[in-house]
Amino acid sequence: MRILGVASATVALALGVTNTALACNIREFSAEATCVGDKGQIVVTDEDSSGTPAVITVFLKSPAGVETPVGQPQNVKGSKEGTTVTFDEDWKPNATYRIHVKAGNIVDEDIKPDLTTSSTACKTEETPTPSATPSPSESESAPAETPAPSASESSTAPADTSSNAPSPAAGDSNLAETGANSNTGLIAGIAAALVVVGGGAVFFGMRRRGANSSR
Repeated sequence: MRILGVASATVALALGVTNTALACNIREFSAEATCVGDKGQIVVTDEDSSGTPAVITVFLKSPAGVETPVGQPQNVKGSKEGTTVTFDEDWKPNATYRIHVKAGNIVDEDIKPDLTTSSTACKTEETPTPSATPSPSESESAPAETPAPSASESSTAPADTSSNAPSPAAGDSNLAETGANSNTGLIAGIAAALVVVGGGAVFFGMRRRGANSSR
């Protein structure tokens, strides 16, 4: 009987150790902050070889202690190779996340320590380069030049040159062309008078000579 009791206790102890080894444990869960391109993610891995279903919940912790849920709780069934669940999260550098695991009545606690993200974010914020100050256009910087009048415009007299002064009569213009308004007429008159006087002197001279010869 004593031998049988010892054997039974040994079997019970062995079964208890085996069950403990196969039971879900918080140490079989891990979390990390990763990047896919410029998108951030929180990845939780379950390496529970017993395959106990678990629910994973992620919270973002603020410096003031306020917690904000990230996405929706996700179910996971672990494996020896590791089963992962992913939470899309554009995490900031040095942010802190609390990951809670609940697996039936076996596990109901957080992964320790809390997850702290890297000091470098997935997407580097581009510093906007100051745009060059546009120089004022030529039309804005320099006043428009008034085009100078062309030679034809500056030399051409106005079309309408009429004035209130009376225009010269037609007769005056004809006299100007023939020279009647100059000294030509006066000279011609004097010449004619001299011819007449000379002719008269010759006539009277011949008559006097004829009278003297008849005596």
